Amino acid sequence: FLETTTMASVLSPTRWLHLATTALLLSTNPAASFSSCSVSSSSSSRPSSSTLSVASTPPQETSTSYDTVKVDLSNGRDYPIYIGSDFTDKEAAALLRKHIHGKRVLLITNDRIAPLYLERYQQLLADNSVDDKELVVDTVVLPDGEENKSYDVMAMVLDKALELGLDRKSTFVALGGGVIGDMVGFASAIYQRGVNFVQIPTTVMAMVDSSVGGKTGVNHPLGKNMIGAFHQPQCVFIDTNTLNTLPDRELKSGLSEVVKYGLIRDAPFFEWQEQNMDKLLARDPDATRYAIRRSCENKAEVVQADELEAGVRATLNLGHTFGHAIENGSGYGTWLHGEGVSIGTAMAATMSEKMGWIDEGLKQRIYDILESADLPVKLPRDSPMKVETFNKLMSLDKKVADGQLRLILLQGDLGNCKFTGEFDTGALQETIEEFVKEIEG
Repeated sequence: FLETTTMASVLSPTRWLHLATTALLLSTNPAASFSSCSVSSSSSSRPSSSTLSVASTPPQETSTSYDTVKVDLSNGRDYPIYIGSDFTDKEAAALLRKHIHGKRVLLITNDRIAPLYLERYQQLLADNSVDDKELVVDTVVLPDGEENKSYDVMAMVLDKALELGLDRKSTFVALGGGVIGDMVGFASAIYQRGVNFVQIPTTVMAMVDSSVGGKTGVNHPLGKNMIGAFHQPQCVFIDTNTLNTLPDRELKSGLSEVVKYGLIRDAPFFEWQEQNMDKLLARDPDATRYAIRRSCENKAEVVQADELEAGVRATLNLGHTFGHAIENGSGYGTWLHGEGVSIGTAMAATMSEKMGWIDEGLKQRIYDILESADLPVKLPRDSPMKVETFNKLMSLDKKVADGQLRLILLQGDLGNCKFTGEFDTGALQETIEEFVKEIEG
């Protein structure tokens, strides 16, 4: 179902093409639920903070088109994912503030994003000209990086919330990539046994995956994301213009999760990526927005079907069991998450082919698309990974049940996969040995 409203008098040819493409996708995938709308309108291990309240200013008479993907959940917990670019300040403020239910907001980001976007979003959240609701917006700036995705760093958010005397009606807002989103989500899940939070992702990885679905947590020296909770946001606000400041390496890292959706459940999307990867790398705005929207649609459908990862949601972890082992075993921060997932996806494809679950042609297409995104498909010569390292770290994976390792593997035609503990352990060991041998060879 596609609902279109606009306050602009004329739609550009590009916009008409976008709407036509959206309608076509919905006609072939009725489960997708979204609409296209318009609305009038310093590095340190210690957190820094500020407080802001903004007076009313005259409204702007402009409008911007954006997409809304709905995450359908039970008990009235549905929430929207807003996807667009060039939001006016009034539009962004209106969309964000309607999901703030109390009078206090704690806006959390990292020391890399803060100089770029913190001041703007603090002002937007505090702008009461759109609804006459007075909000006090405090901020916390955390150190950047996967190596800082720890309980101790996350506790800085809790410390600040307690210092400020924030109550259960307060809202935490995560401004940043997957690390910030996961930590802020976890902090909001456990602060006073749960407060609301909002996601404002600024990386491809966070936009297409980690900001949607309510998985939150921190790393432990013995395993990635081993301490956490399921806690859904009130909304996800995606302004694709924030990707203009995203380093190339991080953009490519996020594309591994985009590739994943095509492999596990959306063959037409994979084929589209094969034809448009150059546009994604070039940051073409239309291609980027489509890839983000289609990824969010896929994620939303899976989360609706299996919110707590009892079954089908686990398939979103294609390549992650291998990838998490690589991230941990190499030292957090050595690899970006998507880079580890890319190598892990290559390993899952290799293992699937060894078992006869996919053919050589599909395996090669998987390697080709990852390499076309300039993502790694093998370990470097200086990698510390050994067979024993893989086996030990994979045995601690969250998908292990009753001591049995379970993997997401590809089976059959493109767009199909299987989450199972029933696989050829010999093929698993052969795959690990093959990838480790490349290091030693």
